[in-house]
Amino acid sequence: MNDNTHQSAPDEHGHVDAHTGVETTGHEWDGIRELDNPLPRWWLWTFYACILWSVGYWVLYPAWPLAASYTKGVLGYSQRDVVTEQIAQSQAALRVYDDQILAGDLADVPGNPELHSVALAGGESAFGDNCAPCHGRGAQGFKGYPNLNDDAWIWGGTLADIQATIRHGIRWSADEETRMNDMPKFLDDGILSSAEVSDTTQYVLSLSGRESNAEAAARGGEIFASQCVACHMEGGVGNQELGAPNLTDAIWLYGGDEETLYASIAHSRRGVMPAWQGRLDEATIAKLSLYVHSLGGGE
Repeated sequence: MNDNTHQSAPDEHGHVDAHTGVETTGHEWDGIRELDNPLPRWWLWTFYACILWSVGYWVLYPAWPLAASYTKGVLGYSQRDVVTEQIAQSQAALRVYDDQILAGDLADVPGNPELHSVALAGGESAFGDNCAPCHGRGAQGFKGYPNLNDDAWIWGGTLADIQATIRHGIRWSADEETRMNDMPKFLDDGILSSAEVSDTTQYVLSLSGRESNAEAAARGGEIFASQCVACHMEGGVGNQELGAPNLTDAIWLYGGDEETLYASIAHSRRGVMPAWQGRLDEATIAKLSLYVHSLGGGE
C-alpha cells in the first residue's frame, strides 16, 4: 500500500457486488471492495487431505524431537537403519572381490578385467581418503612427496615393492619392517667440511649433465667414491633396495639446484611415510598397490 492508498471504513458485511453477484468481506480500499469468494473445492479437499496425511505421518514415522531422543513411530522405521543395511549389503558384495584379490597373486589381478576394475576403483577411493593430502589428488606429488606418475622409484616400483612400502611405510619407527636407511648429515655430523660438501655438490650436478665446476667436481668425485657409492652406486645410478635415489636423471624429490643439493648433502632429509598396516585392511592395501602401480610408472 503506497502513501496515496488508504483503507476506507468497512462497508456492511453481506454487501453484494453488482457486477459479480458475490458478497464482499466488508473490506474496502480506495473504493475497491474485497469479494468473499470461497476457495475452490479441489484445493480445499487437498488441503484437508494434507492435514490428515501429516497426522498419519506423525503417528507412523519418527517425527517429534524429545529431550534426548525422538518419537519412534508405530512402524519403527529408521532411515539410519536403512542406510546401515544398504552399506552392509554393498560391503558384502565387495567382500567377494576382496577375497579374490587376497586369495591369489597380486600380479595376476590385472589379467582379470572385472576384478582389476573393481580393485582400481577401490584403490582410487582409498587413495583420495588417505594418500592425496601428501601426494596430491592426481598423485603428482609435491616437494618432499614423490610423484607417483613417473617411472622414478626410490624404493622400487613393482607391485610387491609398492605394497611393502604402503604396508610398512618409510622410516616409520612404530613398524619393525619399515623401509629404513638414513643418509648421513655429512656437514652436521662432521663427516665432511663445508668445502668438501660444495665439491660433492658440483660432482652430483655433473652426474645429470648440468653445468658444474669441473675442477670442484673432480674433487667431489673422489669424495663421492669414498662416502656415497655404497648407497648411490657407481655413477650415482641409485639403489632401490637401500632407498638411494638415482642421481643421474632430472627427477628430484627436494629439488636439484645447487643450493638445495648442498643442503641435502650437508643436513640430509630423512622423509617419513606412515605405515598403513593396521590402519587399512589388507584388501584395501592390495587395491591401493594396484592403483598406484597403474598410474603409469609401475615397474
